[in-house]
Amino acid sequence: MTGPSHTSAKPREAILSRGRWPLLALPRPLKTYLCGIIALDLVAICVIAARTDLHVHDLLTFAALTFCGVVCIEATRRLGMPAGVSRDLLSAWWLPAALLLPPLYALLAPIPLQFLLQARVRATVLYRRVFSAAAIGLAACAASAAFHGWIGDPVLLSSGGVGPIAVAVACAILFTVLNTALIAVAAHTADPKGRWSSVLWDRERLMLDAVELCLGVLVAVVCGLNLWLLLLVLPPVVLLQRSLLHAQLQAAARTDPKTGLLNAAAWQLEADTEIVRAQRTGETLAVIIIDIDHFKRVNDTHGHLVGDQVLIEVAATLRSQLREYDVVGRFGGEEFVVLLPRADLTEARRIAERLRTRVGRMAVAADHVMVSVTVSAGVAIMNTHGEDLIELLAAADLALYRAKALGRDRICLPATPAPPRQRRADGTTGAIP
Repeated sequence: MTGPSHTSAKPREAILSRGRWPLLALPRPLKTYLCGIIALDLVAICVIAARTDLHVHDLLTFAALTFCGVVCIEATRRLGMPAGVSRDLLSAWWLPAALLLPPLYALLAPIPLQFLLQARVRATVLYRRVFSAAAIGLAACAASAAFHGWIGDPVLLSSGGVGPIAVAVACAILFTVLNTALIAVAAHTADPKGRWSSVLWDRERLMLDAVELCLGVLVAVVCGLNLWLLLLVLPPVVLLQRSLLHAQLQAAARTDPKTGLLNAAAWQLEADTEIVRAQRTGETLAVIIIDIDHFKRVNDTHGHLVGDQVLIEVAATLRSQLREYDVVGRFGGEEFVVLLPRADLTEARRIAERLRTRVGRMAVAADHVMVSVTVSAGVAIMNTHGEDLIELLAAADLALYRAKALGRDRICLPATPAPPRQRRADGTTGAIP
């Protein structure tokens, strides 16, 4: 979730106020939604706390589950946490609290662990942690209320009966759906132009949700049998947590943090793989280098925060207009690079033109004006303008400079294609004149 950028045109007091309170810098719909969810969580805690009797066994169970969550966080703390939205397996401790204890504990369970993540793992703007705790708490409270309303006595969950376990699984699914929905609405409100599919589920997210669901129900059953059995469950959960974070950090190392596209090194590795495959199969392939026109003017006029938002919007536009198997990355600064497998000259030019047109239509809010940009692009075709990645990039770069020289906001090919090679009678190769 990102707020709108602000420039020096604003009064100094307003800038300082928003610097101290990042929540104030958010768009009004997003700010209203976040505050509404947090307020609803606080009201639910107060109302349910007034109606809940405290019992020693419940407090011990809550403390044991919270302790396990703390151990998980501390055991993986040195690995770090990738920027942006990251996944963990802390639901393995929130779900048992929702299933075994009254709804009040489901509301309270995320608070200490989110505070620990903020203090010990990765400090971020505070409203994000508070909103995450509220969203998780409300989703877990709904699941807890549904489970207790249907089953009545949570002890039945540890009896091994099919009915209680099936209800527990259904309530765990309810928790996952509600939590994902609350987060997705916030993400979509922050970026209304984004696709819902990018903030909801894909195959990997569904698999992770299924793992969390199974872990949560299993831990609930074990915890219901005997609290000391948590000592046997904790090590494998910690190991899974470490594996998950390690995979996310590896993915983050391949990604440009500002745009979410592949960074230059990762793009080159992917491109080399595609070129080797194309050389083996004899298929064609295209490379496009895209540069934002007069990007320095955007930074100088509106500030670097607006410039960063322009980069983010351009990257999102490029990604939305390309095929799943196209390889797109940021080459640094305001340059982007795209590899198009199985694209000939006609298709490459058509795709490049579509990208140029779509970027030209986008606008980024900056104070009281909308910032628009154009892009220039150079296109190179494998076996026409080069044989390997270095030659293709050099040819596309020359074509890009040609587009800049001709007035920008256009697509160009290299001035002259690389000469084809033929085998001479003496066995050597040479260019056909």
